[in-house]
Amino acid sequence: MTRKVIVLGTGGAGLTAAIAAHDCGADVTVFEKHDQIGGTTAWSGGMIWVPNNRHEQHLGVDDSREKALTYLMSLSHGLIDQGMAEAFLDAGPAMVEYLEDAPGPVQFRPIPEFPDYHAEHPGGMPGGGRSLDCPLYPFDELGPWSERVTRSPYYPDPRYSIFDSSIGQAIPQPVAPDELDRRGQRDERGSGQALIGRLLKACLERGIEPQTGCRAQRLIQRDGRVCAVEIERDGETFIAEADAVILATGGFEWDEELKRAFIRGPLTHPVSIPTNTGDGLKMAMRIGAKLGNMREAWWMPVHEVPREDVSTGVVLVAGSRALPRSIMVNRKGRRFVNEAANYNAFGAAFHEQDVSAFDYANLPCWMIFDRGYVDQYGFGMMGGVPGAEPPQWVMRADSLAGLAQRLDIPAEALEATIGHWNGMVAAGRDSDFHRGEAAHDIWWGDPAHRDSPAATLGPLDRGPFYAVEIKSGALGTKGGPQTDRNARVLDVDGAPIAGLYAAGNVMASAMGMTYGGPGGTIAPGMVFGFVAARHAAGQPFFAEEQQ
Repeated sequence: MTRKVIVLGTGGAGLTAAIAAHDCGADVTVFEKHDQIGGTTAWSGGMIWVPNNRHEQHLGVDDSREKALTYLMSLSHGLIDQGMAEAFLDAGPAMVEYLEDAPGPVQFRPIPEFPDYHAEHPGGMPGGGRSLDCPLYPFDELGPWSERVTRSPYYPDPRYSIFDSSIGQAIPQPVAPDELDRRGQRDERGSGQALIGRLLKACLERGIEPQTGCRAQRLIQRDGRVCAVEIERDGETFIAEADAVILATGGFEWDEELKRAFIRGPLTHPVSIPTNTGDGLKMAMRIGAKLGNMREAWWMPVHEVPREDVSTGVVLVAGSRALPRSIMVNRKGRRFVNEAANYNAFGAAFHEQDVSAFDYANLPCWMIFDRGYVDQYGFGMMGGVPGAEPPQWVMRADSLAGLAQRLDIPAEALEATIGHWNGMVAAGRDSDFHRGEAAHDIWWGDPAHRDSPAATLGPLDRGPFYAVEIKSGALGTKGGPQTDRNARVLDVDGAPIAGLYAAGNVMASAMGMTYGGPGGTIAPGMVFGFVAARHAAGQPFFAEEQQ
């Protein structure tokens, strides 16, 4: 008998699940809350982090399951379930091979030399190989669906890919105007647009058309098994019956009450799609799901900008932090972090408590940079032209004392901090926070100094001096119902809830508090979407006795 599978959500996790369930013989229906599809995946750089993938051999990379497991567990802090990490590592390469070999346009390519985010840890890969992205995809192949994919506010020109942006670094490599024009002829898009476009096309070729504007509200059980979903559309509700339901609804970062209840520190500026309000989490909680990893998020520092510049009102502060001639200071005018650290690890600096003041020690904080930074790199976080004056809303002053006054921080402390920093730069080593000692720091810095800490170390000695306030943002939350290795949701006693699965940011992440490397958010979602679909359709990836 053909099984009916409902997938809730159309990000990377949901669309992967839909394709895999169909190919295992299921009758698949996909519901999407938003009026467009793609979720936060469509807004992203579109990379996936899959250790031991088959593309690594083309790069001559020496990787293995054992090496990757050693790496992940070295980052665990006791929060990674080894069985779930092993499931991710076992199913990840299979998911990549399946999507590439199945009918449809899904293809990946390796990103040469892009290091893991903690590459110096045991099993880490300083030379890269684990991160993949999709080649540009012509959206004219989607017909009318091409305008139903949500556009990224952070990658406003979809003709670019991660490859064009110097593999995600702060200094984009130029693309010839005639090449951009060529890409525009068929609406070729890169990054997350390419990934979602390819997955969507594979769905459409299978007769799977996502139903948008459909918000799942409640799971319905019969004899202890999830058998249907209550859906709201245009103010009316209907019941969609199924043999299995796969939650792929994203996190809860846009629900203030849920954040207050669960998240470990300030998350004031989510940068995901605003429909991520915890719908899947709430539905699973109502029927007794066991929760896990609830305090964690995929942290991302951000800066507020006028909405006429960026529709979300924020920009991601990633590679711009790693460039020379910039540092970060807190309200005491002191450095408090390796500014070039990966954005997820960086987020922990915002949770540090000043127990005497009973306040967060490093909020508010500012990124400080000088005229030399502007002349060489432009206003990095906005992709400005080198030498062009930053926007008027950027704080500035001719002297450090003047800038400190504008920021209401101690001038003596700021001057001392930058004097100390300049001395360490001259010595070629950040002895305070070790900036420039990790492969990640150097990769995201100035490519003219790729083999040296000079890629990220540079003095602040040319006025005027500039400052932008940095806020605590996140790409999404990463806690939710716990699952077994086949992505079945578990109840509070640890038993599977029949007919219910979870993948992506709605589930308790197999990554714990860490972020393995570029693409570390999307990959687990797609991998467990693939695994969930196989089990839901009656062809489990992991045998039952392995549970």
